[in-house]
Amino acid sequence: MSALGTLVLQDLGTSLRALGKRSVLALIGIAIGSSSVVAMINIGSNAAEEASMIFKGMGVTTLVAQLPESTRVGSVARLTLDTDQLRAWVPNLLNIAPTAQTGSSVTFKGRTQYTQLVGSTAELPGAMGLTLREGRFLSAFDQGDTYAVVGHRLAEDLGTAADPLRIGDRIRVDDYLFQVIGILRNQPDSLLIPVRANDSLFIPLAGMRRLSDSVHIRDVIIRVAAQQDISATAAALTDPLKRLSGAQDVDMMIPQQLMEGMTRQTRTFAYLLMALGGLSLIGGGTGVMNVMLMNVSSRRREIGVRMALGARRRDIRNLFMFEAITLTAVGALCGGLLGIACAFTYANVSGWTFFLAPLSLPIGVLSTLLVGVFFGLYPAMLASRLQPVEALRDE
Repeated sequence: MSALGTLVLQDLGTSLRALGKRSVLALIGIAIGSSSVVAMINIGSNAAEEASMIFKGMGVTTLVAQLPESTRVGSVARLTLDTDQLRAWVPNLLNIAPTAQTGSSVTFKGRTQYTQLVGSTAELPGAMGLTLREGRFLSAFDQGDTYAVVGHRLAEDLGTAADPLRIGDRIRVDDYLFQVIGILRNQPDSLLIPVRANDSLFIPLAGMRRLSDSVHIRDVIIRVAAQQDISATAAALTDPLKRLSGAQDVDMMIPQQLMEGMTRQTRTFAYLLMALGGLSLIGGGTGVMNVMLMNVSSRRREIGVRMALGARRRDIRNLFMFEAITLTAVGALCGGLLGIACAFTYANVSGWTFFLAPLSLPIGVLSTLLVGVFFGLYPAMLASRLQPVEALRDE
């Protein structure tokens, strides 16, 4: 570094130290504003990421058709759906899994849990993306048998460390014993699919008749081929599902549309948070302006001496601008680190996985520097316009 540069930095440090508490308070204000911008960007980004993870493992090719009402055969609700006919009417359907649900208490070796019974078919794993920890899932040949597949959390609740639930064990549901043929891996819950796989007991759809005469097919989970237009396929499925199920109405839920809506919502939320952070940053900028105005006021005689010795107006302006930018830069860097720490803490408290937004630190620091330039310009211009004779007269 040249002798001139060293002299300028020493002069700068002396000037800021002379302001004492005022510069410290301005530095704190800038740091708070910068940390607000960085923290808000990261919190908004993490909120968007967390929202998209709700659909993780489901993909955007899954549809859920809800059947509010089902026709009855006599006094018994219908528990069948002709999936082959549905495929003939609407092609490119990879998996079609009608489900029926009811709540019931299940017992294993004296340990009882209230859980959700899900009547399902062999296509449910493909439609929901279920994977097995051990054993197998229900097949098309099991519809008349008392077989069951146990969710991950339910298996842990029914078993113990010394006596875990195993393949081949029998679970009592009402007056029936269901043999365990499979145990699922831990599955992420989905906002869209109305089946909590971890906490459910899966039994053959036809076997639901043993437990209740009123239970009926409530949801049809469908996975569509990836190259298909998901919205058009959903529209084409509505009428065939009405005819095959006898339902008076069919509500189609499309995850892609929900994800797009949630993305727009979280983006608006992120913009709002950034605006709030910007307001905090402006507050810090006014603190910088106040400090620099006080700096100019207390150094009028010094300014006059510099001008008398040959300093140009732009030299005086640049000196005070450099002081304002330096003060702002230190606050920006401190605030950026503080903002990342705050966002990380917020994510942990909220139970989120923290993701650092790549642009959060550059945007936070750059916006803070721009605020420092904007609010430091007026005091610098004011100092450069002082008349040397008037400045030298200042006591």
